[in-house]
Amino acid sequence: MEPTYYTVMKISGEYAILISDSGVENTVAMALLPPETDEGIRLLCENFSYTVV
Repeated sequence: MEPTYYTVMKISGEYAILISDSGVENTVAMALLPPETDEGIRLLCENFSYTVV
């Protein structure tokens, strides 16, 4: 799986709405994201693991 960069567009309860650099929207459970995740933060998804960029 190729690394994918996302921007956190919105946090709604226990889910975050992410948008990739290619414009694909993805909803991810907050439990899978780093604790410091907030709206506007950039994330890197690599091997189903998210890190803050």
